[in-house]
Amino acid sequence: MSEESAVSPGATTGNVVVVLLAAGAGNRFKEIEHKLLARLTATGPTILEQALTRALDASLGPVLIIIGALDEAALRADPALARLLDDDRVTVRHNPDWAAGQATSVQVAVTSAAALGADAIVVGLADQPFIDVIAWQQVAQGLGPITVATYDGRRSNPVKLHASVWGLLSASGDEGARVLMRQRPDLVVEVPCPGSPADIDTVEDLHRWQNN
Repeated sequence: MSEESAVSPGATTGNVVVVLLAAGAGNRFKEIEHKLLARLTATGPTILEQALTRALDASLGPVLIIIGALDEAALRADPALARLLDDDRVTVRHNPDWAAGQATSVQVAVTSAAALGADAIVVGLADQPFIDVIAWQQVAQGLGPITVATYDGRRSNPVKLHASVWGLLSASGDEGARVLMRQRPDLVVEVPCPGSPADIDTVEDLHRWQNN
């Protein structure tokens, strides 16, 4: 069966697994700590804690956290984050090939989701802590094989990937599902979402958000 005929544009999702990609080294964040463990405010949650909290609050199903540069012990050093990781819905998976790019983490997520019997994954980035709960929910309800959130007309995360497209995803590289979305625009449904897709890559990004 050809790739053109293997995917139905009307594919829908039933059992969803939420995925937070948290494997990168965060090298642009020039601090001692990893950026995902940086606090959004002096006494507030870490970047990862807020991103995970919102993913859980969407109440979509199991949540997979794909790690790489950071190990689980480093995450659990933060008590609030450790409590979230102990939630029965949360599973942490290590990507041994994380340095080969974001696409390798998506592959780990796909393998794990398939083992859980999922029909689709809804993927977000752990360094985007301002993604709204409603955005997670609206994307999960999307009707296309690929459903992508848009903010003021610009595509960002989360992105829902139906099982029918998993075999078409890149095995390596830093673009995740974006390559497939460019190659097969006929599979993509856009969903306007509330909230902000702003990511925190640098200390300056964090300070900019804190000062707004």
